[in-house]
Amino acid sequence: MAEEKPRQKKEAVPEEKEGFSYIVRIANTDLDGNKPIGFALKKIRGVGYSIANAVCKTAGVDMSKRVGYLDQKEIEKINTVIENPAKFNFPAWAFNRRKDPETGEDQHLLLGDLQFAKENDIKMLKKMKSYRGSRHMAGLPVRGQRTKSNFRKSKSRGKGGIGVQKKKAGKK
Repeated sequence: MAEEKPRQKKEAVPEEKEGFSYIVRIANTDLDGNKPIGFALKKIRGVGYSIANAVCKTAGVDMSKRVGYLDQKEIEKINTVIENPAKFNFPAWAFNRRKDPETGEDQHLLLGDLQFAKENDIKMLKKMKSYRGSRHMAGLPVRGQRTKSNFRKSKSRGKGGIGVQKKKAGKK
């Protein structure tokens, strides 16, 4: 029998060429240079697959191109498209904040702005004492989930679960 050579693992890191960078900063987020731009954009809070796809098509960048090989011009174009998608005629249904309660316009928020708006919305629901706000206050599920079998840990009591508990094994 012929001797078999051990298989060599393929390296995830591409061959280093001129102009490759391992970390690229887009929309105040560090992205891995080894990943395709379509998947790397999803690391930005507020950007999902459909927005990442639309951003790549609008910016004229191939989705399978590695982030590390993007030149500065492409990075700037992606940044401008992500920061203001309404300027590039994105459909309103793709935005994550439609009909803002304060301004009434459609927006697409990113990073800290998205988190801040979400927290303010929950505070507003609690303040007006709506049903959803009272569920948030009690630490219970808000969107109609069943509570008989799920959500057994009581958040308000701080003593763990309700119902059947395992007995601690005694020393023999």
